[in-house]
Amino acid sequence: MSESVAAAPTSPALTRVRRAILVVDIVESVQIMQRHESEVIERWLRFVDEVSHQVLPALGGRLVKSLGDGLLLEFGSASQAGAAAAELHARIASGAVGSGAGLQLRCGIHVADIVVDQLDIFGSGVNLAARVGCLAGPGQTVISAAARDEIVLGLDAELEDLGECFVKGLDEPVRAFRVQPAAPWQVPAPRAAAPEGELRAMVAVLPFEARLGGGTGAEAALGDWVAEGTILLLSRAPTMRVVSRLSSAAFQGRRMPLRDMAACLGADYVLSGTYRSAGADVELMAELAEGRRGEVVWAERITTSVPDLLAADSQALAALVHGVQTAVLATEFGRSLLQAPPNLKSYSLQLGAISMMHRSGRDDFDRAAQQLQHLIERHPRLAAPRAWLAQWYVLRVTRGLVADTAAEVAQALDQVRRALDVDPNCSLALSMRGFVECHMLRDLDRAWSTLNAATDLNPSDSLAWLFKGVVQSLWGQGQGALDMVLEAQRLSPLDPLRYYYDALSAPAALAAGRLELAAEFAQRSLRANRAHSPTWRALVIAQSELGRLEQASDSLAQLRLLEPGLTVQSYLARSPAGANDTRRRYAEALRRAGLPDN
Repeated sequence: MSESVAAAPTSPALTRVRRAILVVDIVESVQIMQRHESEVIERWLRFVDEVSHQVLPALGGRLVKSLGDGLLLEFGSASQAGAAAAELHARIASGAVGSGAGLQLRCGIHVADIVVDQLDIFGSGVNLAARVGCLAGPGQTVISAAARDEIVLGLDAELEDLGECFVKGLDEPVRAFRVQPAAPWQVPAPRAAAPEGELRAMVAVLPFEARLGGGTGAEAALGDWVAEGTILLLSRAPTMRVVSRLSSAAFQGRRMPLRDMAACLGADYVLSGTYRSAGADVELMAELAEGRRGEVVWAERITTSVPDLLAADSQALAALVHGVQTAVLATEFGRSLLQAPPNLKSYSLQLGAISMMHRSGRDDFDRAAQQLQHLIERHPRLAAPRAWLAQWYVLRVTRGLVADTAAEVAQALDQVRRALDVDPNCSLALSMRGFVECHMLRDLDRAWSTLNAATDLNPSDSLAWLFKGVVQSLWGQGQGALDMVLEAQRLSPLDPLRYYYDALSAPAALAAGRLELAAEFAQRSLRANRAHSPTWRALVIAQSELGRLEQASDSLAQLRLLEPGLTVQSYLARSPAGANDTRRRYAEALRRAGLPDN
């Protein structure tokens, strides 16, 4: 027997894979079973049958175990597991037991590398999913930080940050999030109407999908490469806005009506397609659909090669952009060069670094910098990796991971300087420089000039619009600030850092006198990330100016846990040049909420 157990890990039937684990338990199962045993058993058996034959096939899941009062399920992604949990909660509540009340579940989800065979799954990740589920109340789902990194806010669900939680059997706390159903999608209110006759269609470009398999590793990134290159070219068209790649990529592999995708992204047109590769040869099949009706308005088959797709003046991508431009606007479109790593392997590294930079875990965040440094060493004449590394340094400060902010500011400025030396027209690098000039160098005039240069180069740069809104709000230009942050949110409605967009949108709404909207932005941001002190400040100010002094006092207590040394005078001392009137107004609101002067 001992020899058999020892040999099990090397069995060919065992495979190590990354999976989303969903652990499901009936709330108070022992008491309910004692009172209504036969009814509970009958309802549970019907429920397991529904799960096995209806829920799991639709969501690509597998039933690993049914334990009489719980389930162990596995899925390919956290979004699938989250959708399944919501479906299970709804289905279990639909059947009465005993006095007529429905059963209730608690669910826990974790994403981890586990060992899988035909009958069971093994590993510490399975135990962690169960422990996280213990944090859920009746009818609730709680997920780990690893699962949260795969959830698209606003599309898959809304999340409430529970902070660092201690669970049974683990010495270290676990970061956990309570899942709430995604609210009905609402596109941000439009900016003031454009002059009559001006066309500014919003285009979303989805990652192209492989036909008949499609390969793995670097080859699998080809569809993302096509979408990225097309977005870069389209974003230079002065009469067109383009949804950011990070938002449109959230729909990769999702089976949902195109009209729903367009509505979620606020897009007038959606470009999608497939590709088939055979060696160096590639065939693209592209379709452009009108978003509201879902009707295809243009389609094209393009035969090309991998070297052409990777070229700065790719003929295939130029033909794709020309077709979109002609179908949507029927006007002249200027070409621009692609600036990206010159081969698929490097591009895959960059995609991975960008993804890890937006994750919750510290290890993933640190690995993002290592990969970007590797790209810079390999391609010293490319601007994009340096611009992304500058953003990494900025995020390192905003996430509170370093004490010496001056050193990080110097590093970020050095990276944007080097990026702009390589490519003076890199809007991402200009956006990052403007952010540092505003928040860290406190030079609003200089930041405004830099950010204007970024949006002149790339009108679809959502970060540039977001940071312009920050500068306008510090100047007290409320309506202009609100217009700009709403433009940023519309250009990247499903951004992985949506909490950050909301956090910077709150002061813009404050400056515009939209106090309820400011509180809404701040509260939505804090539900996703409770550790961002500037958002707590915005919430305190909004509540104070609304006359809700008791709520403002409670929020101030949370703020002072994060910034125990904060006073009215220290707050005013941080004021950038040109922001004095706005800061004095906010300082008075903080004082009314109970913040001491010194």
